[in-house]
Amino acid sequence: MQITEVKTDKDVKAFHKVPEIVYKNDSNWVCQLESEIEKIFSPEMNVFFKNGEATRWILKNDNGELIGRVAAFINKNKAYNYTQPTGGMGFFECINDEKAAIKLFNQSESWLTERGMQAMDGPINFGENDNYWGLLVEGFTHPGIGMQYNPPYYQKFFEDYGFKFYFEQVTNHLDLTVPFPERFWKIADWIRQKPIYSFEHINFKEADRFINDFKIVYDTAWQFHENFTPINKEMLKRTLLNAKDIIDEEFIWFAYQDEKPIAFLIMFPDVNQILKHLNGKLHLWNKLKFLYLKQKKTMTRARITIMGVVPHAQKSGIESGIFWHLNEVMKRKPWYTELELSWVGDFNPKMRALHEAVGAKFAKKHITYRKIFNDENKIQRSTIIPVDTKEKFVKENK
Repeated sequence: MQITEVKTDKDVKAFHKVPEIVYKNDSNWVCQLESEIEKIFSPEMNVFFKNGEATRWILKNDNGELIGRVAAFINKNKAYNYTQPTGGMGFFECINDEKAAIKLFNQSESWLTERGMQAMDGPINFGENDNYWGLLVEGFTHPGIGMQYNPPYYQKFFEDYGFKFYFEQVTNHLDLTVPFPERFWKIADWIRQKPIYSFEHINFKEADRFINDFKIVYDTAWQFHENFTPINKEMLKRTLLNAKDIIDEEFIWFAYQDEKPIAFLIMFPDVNQILKHLNGKLHLWNKLKFLYLKQKKTMTRARITIMGVVPHAQKSGIESGIFWHLNEVMKRKPWYTELELSWVGDFNPKMRALHEAVGAKFAKKHITYRKIFNDENKIQRSTIIPVDTKEKFVKENK
């Protein structure tokens, strides 16, 4: 077998060819846009290169046939905040050959070790964790946009190599044709009528204001998460503008208390239902095809990627107020019949409770693994977010 670092245009094409080989008989797989994947590995397009580095490889067998690929990366803002310096690996694809998988894992580990890392998480993304994060181990059905999809046999590859369970990610589905629990709407009705609260969906004409509001809520709400780092506004703006063609402004909501941002919900139409027909390319014909399929209302699902509530507003029921407004939007868009609520880690019991409260049902499970290089018997687990971060926030801000 021969492993080659991706450097030339030919290598890049080969990198994108590997998934077609792995998933050629899998009807659930959706080929992601090659241009979007390339942005992740572009120092000009990915702000994580400002404080990190990444590279990738392709693997061929002795006959010169493509059989695998992988990438490794270091986010220096987070790598040194763990017990040991920890990098990441991802975009792993491999035929059902354990020796090939080991070759790819070894390459990632070696590259990270040379740069001072003592562990690697995988499979993860060189970016935020709302995309391409975790190994799918349950629920091998149609993947939502940005959600990791892989063959079942990958799990054995990872675990046999020495990757250990770090945290679990659960995705739930919400059937919009089934009414929400009545108790939920009573809380929502009470919240939305209180004059101190107001709700707005995003407006691209005021994108900068909403980006600032997002950062305020995110940085406040996520401060108690393990290895927290403040959100990057440049990355946020680039992500927002890059997705402008698929974003529905009425799918992104903010809540305010006395005109100050206290919560948000971010949801995207499941563009994978269109990408399924584009084979990873976005040339002129496929752009026209995209617009045609969008107008035909091909997208009947949407994915809630993230929700956040500042600590002092937690337990207020503000989330139900956002859902009330979102539900009013969905009434005007009856072709949407399902929401994917993804993903929620086992370290976030509050959000899991919210999923249960709205009647969402289990759909998928991903696992993020960690491989410790020098002590395979050492087991680490992601820490649990305190259930009452409101109380913790008050104590720390007295």
